[in-house]
Amino acid sequence: MAKSPPEKKAPPEVRVLPMDLKLGDRLADERSEWQVIGRPYATAGGKTAHVRVESVSQPGVTEIRSWGAHERVSVHRATTEAGKR
Repeated sequence: MAKSPPEKKAPPEVRVLPMDLKLGDRLADERSEWQVIGRPYATAGGKTAHVRVESVSQPGVTEIRSWGAHERVSVHRATTEAGKR
């Protein structure tokens, strides 16, 4: 009996602090799915974190997203093993 090909699983969703975002992380909102294209940086004495993102469906459309530094952000990462090292 032949095995069926393995199904591609969606990248696992993890919740991280905004300063722990990495290039290539993907986050979604009601408008689109976004990919992190810049390193996060903090302002307001480290209380606000910002990161530059690009729309996955419309390359070239970029935004700067902001969160409170204590908030957790849901992201999809290709591998979670790389983040554990």
